[in-house]
Amino acid sequence: MARDRTKLKVFHLANQLAVMIHRTTRAFPNAERDVRSQLRRAALSVPSNIAEGAARRSRGDYLRFLDIALGSASEADYLLDFCLEVDLLGKPAHGDCKNCAQQVVRALQKLIEAVEQF
Repeated sequence: MARDRTKLKVFHLANQLAVMIHRTTRAFPNAERDVRSQLRRAALSVPSNIAEGAARRSRGDYLRFLDIALGSASEADYLLDFCLEVDLLGKPAHGDCKNCAQQVVRALQKLIEAVEQF
């Protein structure tokens, strides 16, 4: 059974996070391209895995992709803190991205619990 990712609030939040991080990291210096790339890949992995999981037919596959998305969201959450600590992000940008990342993590946890119970 295919699911419509566009009907999932968590998908829209995850997409918002990916776009926000992509735009925010444009200002990173070239010397920090590895950190920029890692953060962008982690953020983009979240909506990508939600979308791929939604297209899978089995509940088990769907859960596996949601779990991967949760791991990537947690990675992005950590990397945002790292970027703040090493002065790659200012507090306002960090706060905005961090808030969104935490919303994504919580929403994914709730969705995973709901799918597991179904």
